[in-house]
Amino acid sequence: MGFSGDGDEPEQPVAPRGWGAAVRVAAAVNTVLPLGYRPPDRSLARRTAIVTPVVGAGLGLLAAGVLSGLTRLGAAPMLAGTVTVAVVVLATRGLHLDGLADTADALGSYQPPERALAIMKSPEVGPMGVAALILVLGVQATGFAQLAGAGRWTAAGLAVTVGMVAMTWACRRGIPPARPTGFGALWADSVPVPVAAGWFAAAAALGVLAVPGRPWQGPLAVLAAWAATELLGRHARRRLGGSTGDVLGAAGEIAMGLSVLVLALGAW
Repeated sequence: MGFSGDGDEPEQPVAPRGWGAAVRVAAAVNTVLPLGYRPPDRSLARRTAIVTPVVGAGLGLLAAGVLSGLTRLGAAPMLAGTVTVAVVVLATRGLHLDGLADTADALGSYQPPERALAIMKSPEVGPMGVAALILVLGVQATGFAQLAGAGRWTAAGLAVTVGMVAMTWACRRGIPPARPTGFGALWADSVPVPVAAGWFAAAAALGVLAVPGRPWQGPLAVLAAWAATELLGRHARRRLGGSTGDVLGAAGEIAMGLSVLVLALGAW
C-alpha cells in the first residue's frame, strides 16, 4: 500500500498460502526487509490488506524505540523527532511519501479523471506534491519532537501504527480501483468494512493508554485519522473514479501526521 508505480502491470500472481504469506507480503511491500516479493492474486491481496496493521505495529515499535533511545542519550527533542521520521521513511523506502506527492499533484490539478490519473502516473513531482511532502513531514517531525519532550513513547508508536491502519481502511469495500489494472487494483475494494473498522477500534482502545492522564486524547487522534482517511477516499472516488496505490500511500502519511499532531497537543 502506498504503492507507487501504480501504472505497472502485475506480474504472474502467486497462489494464496494463508495468513502467514499475507504478513510476509505486507512486510515485503511496506518495508525494506529483503523478503522477496511477487504481486499476489486477489485473494492473497485481500488478506495482505487486512494484516497490514500488524506490520504497522512493528514499525510503531521501531519508531518508539528510536525516539526513546535518542532522547535518553541526550538528543534534543527536535533532533530526535526528525531522526525518528527519517528512520520510518527509510524503513518504508519512502514508498508512501511517493504516493502522497503523486496524489497531491493529481487531486490538486482539478483535471478530468483521465488527465488526473496521467499526472499521478508521471514520475515528475509538481508544486502541490512538494508542498504536501514539506507540510506532512514537517508536522510529523515536529509532532514527534513534542512527544519526545513529554516522554510519550506509546503515543509515537500509536501514530505510526495508525498510518498503516488507515491504509487498510482505504482498501475497504465501497472504494473501487480507479484503474482496472495496476498495482493498486489488487488491493482496492477488498477489505470488509467491519474488519477495517475493527482495526481502527483496536487502535482507539490502545490509544486510551497513549497519553498518561488524558485517556481521551489517543482515541481522538485515531478518530481524526479515520475521518481524514474517509474524506480522502471519498474525494478520490469522486475525482478519480476510485482509489490507486498512490492514494493508499497518501492515506497512510496523512493519517500518521494528523494522529501525531493530536497526540502532541499539550505535550509542552
